[in-house]
Amino acid sequence: MSLKFVKPERILLANHPEYREKWVQDRIAEAPSILGLGDLVLQDKERSQPRGGRLDLLFQDAESSTRYEVEIMLGSTDESHIVRTIEYWDVERKRFPQYDHCAVLVAEDITSRWLNVVGLFNRFIPLIALQMTALKVGDQISLVFTKVIDAMSLGMPDEDEEVQEVTDRAYWETRATKNTVGLSDEMLDLIAMFAPGFRLGSSKFHSSLAEHERRFKVLKSTFRTGMRLPQFPERDAEIDTMD
Repeated sequence: MSLKFVKPERILLANHPEYREKWVQDRIAEAPSILGLGDLVLQDKERSQPRGGRLDLLFQDAESSTRYEVEIMLGSTDESHIVRTIEYWDVERKRFPQYDHCAVLVAEDITSRWLNVVGLFNRFIPLIALQMTALKVGDQISLVFTKVIDAMSLGMPDEDEEVQEVTDRAYWETRATKNTVGLSDEMLDLIAMFAPGFRLGSSKFHSSLAEHERRFKVLKSTFRTGMRLPQFPERDAEIDTMD
């Protein structure tokens, strides 16, 4: 069966009497996949911000800990829209640092001037710009999103460490002190009481427990430890309810 070609008609929503921003929000919330950002789950709509204003849409990737702060504007984008998008992203990442956050700017028209500005921000902030097009086909309407700027992929610490030079105990005793290096031994002894079999490995930047994401940062007068915990939906839900 051959399909009949139909030329779509573009509709500008900025001054449309029926299809307003709330309508666009609802369509995206119903079918987040139309953004082209992967398998997203809606977390919130019109999310109140501590310093005033409301974030249009908040999504989380179904297979990772990445959250997307989405701001929508009908018509052409402007400086206030860009600033608001970045501000809401900044608020959310500070409130919930356990997630990776990405700002998403949506507008019907992103002119070359603002495209350059957004591109400059994109060097330092994970920022995606989507140009939205409303198309009428017969008696139906559709929304098409085109990614005009993608978030710059930043390297993870573990990826950078793959090329780091492996060091020994003598290096760390020289760089720090024998006392602070000794704290690593004491910490390892404590861990061995609950999980025997660990050993210490080290690079020029930190000591780590082999095959586990636990790190010891040994300095001249201080000792810091950190770890990356596995993600559980129950824990995420509990954190989301915290102020």
